[in-house]
Amino acid sequence: MLTKLADLLWDLGMTISTAESCTGGLIAGELTSLAGSSDYFHEGYVTYSNDIKEKNLGVSHDTLKQHGAVSHECCKEMLLGLLKRSGSDFGIAVTGIAGPGGGSKEKPVGLVYIGCGSINDYRIYEEHFTGNRDEVRRQTVNQAICHLTKQIIESRK
Repeated sequence: MLTKLADLLWDLGMTISTAESCTGGLIAGELTSLAGSSDYFHEGYVTYSNDIKEKNLGVSHDTLKQHGAVSHECCKEMLLGLLKRSGSDFGIAVTGIAGPGGGSKEKPVGLVYIGCGSINDYRIYEEHFTGNRDEVRRQTVNQAICHLTKQIIESRK
């Protein structure tokens, strides 16, 4: 799916940026693993702490206080902040609980929010992954790339 996304971005002459929390830069690493990725990859933010989500992406302190970093609302603000700040055509933002600790009954390990799309056409997905920390992070990377690829293909129809 990565190659398909890269081909779409190349063919369309469009760019992508990332804002990552639970994946710690793995999505940016995956997107830049192909030769020629500098043609489409613009920039990536690793915003692990709430302070950095606020400072670098413009996530509201109230959103973080009211909903937490692992929430639909935070992911949406991460994505929109990323797209506004980077000027990229597309973005991927992820926030979640990779584990093994940090989960709760309301927000268990494996809960991940993936935001992707453009400033005018974006979606936020709630995912529930299983496995160890590395498996949750890998599934997040793969699903984020898959979601955005499908969105771009659908928008071209």
